[in-house]
Amino acid sequence: MSISHDAPKVAATQPAEEAASERSLKDLPKGHLHLHMEAAMRPETLQALSAKLDIEPPTVSGFQGFSAFSGLYKGLLATLHHPGHLDILMDQIFEDQAADGVAYLELSVSPDRYADDYGSTVAALDALVDMARTASRVHGVAFGLMPTIDRTAGPDAGLRVADAAAQLAGRGVVSLGLAADERGYPGIDHRESFALAKEAGLQVTPHAGELVGPESVQEALDVLGADRVLHGVRSVEDPELVARLAGTGVSLDVCPTSNVLLDVVDDIAAHPITALLKAGVRCSINADDPILFGPNILDEYEICRTRIGLSDEQLATCAWSSIDTTLAPTEVKAESKRLIDEWLAS
Repeated sequence: MSISHDAPKVAATQPAEEAASERSLKDLPKGHLHLHMEAAMRPETLQALSAKLDIEPPTVSGFQGFSAFSGLYKGLLATLHHPGHLDILMDQIFEDQAADGVAYLELSVSPDRYADDYGSTVAALDALVDMARTASRVHGVAFGLMPTIDRTAGPDAGLRVADAAAQLAGRGVVSLGLAADERGYPGIDHRESFALAKEAGLQVTPHAGELVGPESVQEALDVLGADRVLHGVRSVEDPELVARLAGTGVSLDVCPTSNVLLDVVDDIAAHPITALLKAGVRCSINADDPILFGPNILDEYEICRTRIGLSDEQLATCAWSSIDTTLAPTEVKAESKRLIDEWLAS
C-alpha cells in the first residue's frame, strides 16, 4: 500500500522565499479545531491495525476530487471495529498533538459509526469521551469533543447525533459539527439538530464554504447559528460576507492543504487565508485529515509561514483565535494567551 502524498504545491519541506523567523512554531501554543478522528491515524498504525485484523490496508492516497476522498476515508473505518483499536488511535492522536505544541484539541468524532459496537450512539460517544479524557491526562492536552453529523445521512440520523451530544454537553462534549459533501445537502435539513445543540449550550461548528460558495456560509450563520465555521474560505468571494465575519468575530477553522488537494484553492501561495486575515476575519489553522493529506498541524503552520507567507504576528493571531473562540477551559485560555504573547515578544 502506498501512503505517499504527491502534493508538491504544498510540501512543507520546500524552502521559504524569504529568511524564516527563528521563532519555533512548535513552541507556539495552538488549538486544533478541525481534525477528524479516523483520518488522524498514523500511517504505521493503519498498517498495524489492518495486520491485526488480517485485512488489506485501505488505500489512503491517489484520490481525485471530494467523492473519491470520501471513499478512501470510509476505508479507514474497517480497521477500527475491534476492541481496543479506538483506544490506541485516541492515545496516539493526543500524543501527536502534544508533540506539535497543541494546547487544546477539539476533535471531530462520529459516534453513529460505532453505535453497533457500543449499543447506541450515546454509548459510543460516552466511550469516546472516556478515551479522550484518559489520553488528555496522559499527554497534557486539554480537549473537547465535536460529535459530527453526516449531512448526507438525513435529518433523523442528525438528530440522533445531536441528542447524544446534548446528553454529554459539559461532560467532554463542547460542540456539534456537520460534515460531508455540501452539494445537494443543505444545512437547513439539520436546523432542528443545531437548535437542540444551542439549547444544550454547545457551540455550533458546521463545515461550510468549501465545495459550495458564500451562500453555504451565510446559511450556516443565519439558519444554523454557527459560532465557528469549518473551512469557510469561499467567503472571500463575497465582500459583504467577509465584512460580516470580521464584524461578528465568527472564526473560520481553515485547512490550507486540504483546500488545495480537494480543488477548493488552485495554489497554496494564493490561499485566501491571507486576504481573510487582512480583512479582519478570525481564522485558525488546522490539518483536517493528515493521513490523507499529509501534513499535521505543525506542518500546516510551517506551510502558512513559508509557502503562504503569513507573518509571525499573523500566525500568533491565528493561534490565539484557535483558543479564544472555543469553549476551552478558562485556565487553558489564560495560559495560552500568556505564552502566545511571550512567543511573539521573544
